[in-house]
Amino acid sequence: MQSSRHYAISTGRRLLCAVRLRLGYGLDPITDNRCMQNSAAHLSRNRKHETNVSALFKPVPVQANVDDEDVGSELVGKLEKSEVLKILNKFAQRREIKALCSENGLDSYLQQQAFGSFRRYCIEADNLPVDLHIIFSDIMQGAGHIDDIFPYFLRHAKTVFPHLDCMDDLKKISDLRQPANWYTNARAITRKIVFHSGPTNSGKTYHAMERFLGANSGVYCGPLKLLATEVYNKANERGTPCDLVTGEERKFSIGEESPANHVACTVEMTSVNTPYEVAVIDEIQQIRDPQRGWAWTRAFLGLIANEVHVCGEAGALQLLEKICETTGETVEVRRYDRLTELTVENSALGTLDNVMPGDCIVCFSKHDIYTVSREIEARGKEVAVIYGGLPPGTKLAQAAKFNDPENSCKVMVATDAIGMGLNLSIRRIIFYSLVKPSMNEKGEREIDTISISSALQIAGRAGRYRTQWEHGYVTTFKAEDLVTLQRLLAQTPEPLKQAGLHPTADQIELYAYHLPNSSLSNLMDIFVNLCTVDDSLYFMCNIEDFKFLAEMIQHVPLPLRARYVFCCAPINRKMPFVCSMFLKIARQYSRNEPITFDFIRRNCNLPLKLPKTIIDLVHLEAVFDVMDLYLWLSYRFMDIFPDAASVRVAQKELDEIIQQGVFQITRLLKNTEAGQDGQDGMPTYTYNMRRATSIKEPRLPSSTRGRLTERLLAQGLLTPGMLSELRKEWDAQATATGSGLGSGSGKDTQETIIDSDDEKTPRRKRRK
Repeated sequence: MQSSRHYAISTGRRLLCAVRLRLGYGLDPITDNRCMQNSAAHLSRNRKHETNVSALFKPVPVQANVDDEDVGSELVGKLEKSEVLKILNKFAQRREIKALCSENGLDSYLQQQAFGSFRRYCIEADNLPVDLHIIFSDIMQGAGHIDDIFPYFLRHAKTVFPHLDCMDDLKKISDLRQPANWYTNARAITRKIVFHSGPTNSGKTYHAMERFLGANSGVYCGPLKLLATEVYNKANERGTPCDLVTGEERKFSIGEESPANHVACTVEMTSVNTPYEVAVIDEIQQIRDPQRGWAWTRAFLGLIANEVHVCGEAGALQLLEKICETTGETVEVRRYDRLTELTVENSALGTLDNVMPGDCIVCFSKHDIYTVSREIEARGKEVAVIYGGLPPGTKLAQAAKFNDPENSCKVMVATDAIGMGLNLSIRRIIFYSLVKPSMNEKGEREIDTISISSALQIAGRAGRYRTQWEHGYVTTFKAEDLVTLQRLLAQTPEPLKQAGLHPTADQIELYAYHLPNSSLSNLMDIFVNLCTVDDSLYFMCNIEDFKFLAEMIQHVPLPLRARYVFCCAPINRKMPFVCSMFLKIARQYSRNEPITFDFIRRNCNLPLKLPKTIIDLVHLEAVFDVMDLYLWLSYRFMDIFPDAASVRVAQKELDEIIQQGVFQITRLLKNTEAGQDGQDGMPTYTYNMRRATSIKEPRLPSSTRGRLTERLLAQGLLTPGMLSELRKEWDAQATATGSGLGSGSGKDTQETIIDSDDEKTPRRKRRK
């Protein structure tokens, strides 16, 4: 026992000497003061950035000392906790200690967190480690200095914040300044880069595809499944065996055991390990997309191909040339002019009475799609409808209906989904509005005028080469928008400044090795904030959708690699039913239980029937997305998702049901506004809630369901359950004021909803 005491005391003395030497005791006061000033200045310069990053590191709980015997008390006696607390408070306030903390990577935020944790550890522990116990005893008896505590505090701080020991490693892992060097196989060959530059309907993609089809091997990388499927079909029709690879589908022209030399794929599925003679990257301007830009960057830098043909608008050229400077490659430019004439009209449409055959009205919200479609059909004209949430088969069916000269449908209402992926015979594009909601690089939702690039892309869909409307026209619905549109179309696309990047699974796995207690969402946040990017060429893509999914399944026990893959799933987080199914699937996967077709059938209430209202149609679209999610996961976890074939058959049937629903969209709108019962004789809202959660909700009176309510339901921002709770609150409020909810007119009720919505919006912004 005596030797243990001597060993503990001698250890404490050695640490004391080291700390005093480190603190500079024995130096002259001027030198000591100057050092302190320099440290304070350095801390001040970096405080803002470090504090922002430091706040992302979550403190790890530290277990109290578990020694059964209180050796410290046996050696030097019990410690008064009140005296220990005084010493700790004085220790935390010392300027020298704060400066020393700063030198060891503890900024003001981390210091505060670590001091608090260390204080709790010392006060709440029944017994302290013997060496720390002796240090406190020496200080109380005047035999030690308060700074002697620092080594023990620093040891504790590194336990609470493990990144302090590996910050340099974390920064090396997230050094993204030279992404070209990630692809050594592509850098090992001399690639010929050809940029096919031109506007819509200029034939730029046609010329690149001719080279693709004539090569011994090739890969086409497109932005949409529709485009990849079109190339797959065209290549096989022309006698060039070509396979199809998308996130949700694989098709083999020869056989699964004999892959073809040509592949058509979505850009995210591009292989950077397979050599090709020719590669085609379509819509290269998408390299600046805040969400998906990383996929184009990866394809452009990583494809192992003798020739890389990129197609897109002229604004991408300067950025591509700068990127090629980092790879030692040059860009050959081939410019194309528009093949048909496009005229901007001198007057706006003004009224839907002026709609003519071959017109396409472009809207930027589903609500506008529904409104315009109904008003046109009320004038006796049949309408084709296309928007992003529709299945590919339904989009193609609507496009075929519109393109067919023999069909009575001569007018289309669509979102900007027509900008890519569909061949449409449009005479005139009419912009119903020029403002569009979008997501910026920070993940914030903005509503702003469409970009020059978007305006040119959409307007260029009018007057397609070799169709009945080779002379295209473009105008606006509102007269006040026409000047803005003319100004947008008179300009060239703005030059692209940066290309997108995204953390890889390998990088995040390395982060998790160093920070094993951090969640995936937290790891992504730390990576993005610590990463070093050459911002003259690149930017970090928005990770909000990834983080949303990561936080949703944070409590589900999954291996990190599987968790990362799940969070990359392409789902719409605005669809509550899709999100709930995503969570159910993740839970089933975590139990290592196969997700079978029966699981999908039970949870989606298959078989489904024809929709009777817009709400029914929206739900069917959500079920289609769930099946897409299943197929996407089935190619990544084949053993757990064994029934891809059955799900694909059911999805094809569902696509046909949705097609029929869209063909009669006006009737669905009328039924929705009239509050007509949904399928199986059940109320519309009960039907949807039953489909989504198998919980029946009471139907709300029609007086509580105004147009805004329908719109929120259709967009997935409001659920029937929420409506039911709102009704209870309104009933209670009306009872308290002496009047029932039903005493007001439907109009009054609608105004109440609108007022409530308007009241909440600014409050949400302030909170943000």
